[in-house]
Amino acid sequence: MNGPDPANPHPMAGFPQICYLRNVVRNPQIEIGEYTYYDDPDGADNFERNVLYLFPFIGDRLVIGRFCALARGVKFVMNGANHRMSGISTYPFNIFGGGWERFAPAPEELPFKGDTVIGNDVWIGYDAMVMPGVKIGDGAIVAARSVVVSDVPAYGIVGGNPARLIRSRFDDATVQRLLRIAWWDWDAARITRHLEKIVGADVEALEAAD
Repeated sequence: MNGPDPANPHPMAGFPQICYLRNVVRNPQIEIGEYTYYDDPDGADNFERNVLYLFPFIGDRLVIGRFCALARGVKFVMNGANHRMSGISTYPFNIFGGGWERFAPAPEELPFKGDTVIGNDVWIGYDAMVMPGVKIGDGAIVAARSVVVSDVPAYGIVGGNPARLIRSRFDDATVQRLLRIAWWDWDAARITRHLEKIVGADVEALEAAD
């Protein structure tokens, strides 16, 4: 056997609150890698409700890598949440019509921070919120109920509101070695063969894995 079937939406028998998201997300603006799961007893397969203000006319995307662990209540706020800030009022008069629609902002007047990109092997804790355009590096950890407003380095641990870097999981040289290894890009057979090394702490052994 080479691990669970990544095409099975609920890989844990009798435990439907765990969902491999790639199999259930249909929005073309959301891209999710294999084995990334969401844990929510209120309906993990309805994850798209947690991606807020993702509008086709804005054009941004949420991209999440492989082998990520997303805890219950994780939210992603996308660029569609932004209001014009160049004038005196930030109120979106134009969306309500009745003659106010003529005050619609031009695209360049709305803050746009680009795609939100989550790397591989990222753990995002309970009720955390990721703001528009944030990039979270491979191997990072986001503490429960954090509000992530800026980029998170690979293998960084962040927490708080706004989230701050608490520490790095490894020194800089080790982080670079792990990024070169990129075990999450291996096929399932190779991962299974070297799983003891992946969950262990011997980077040199993992580098030598065939």
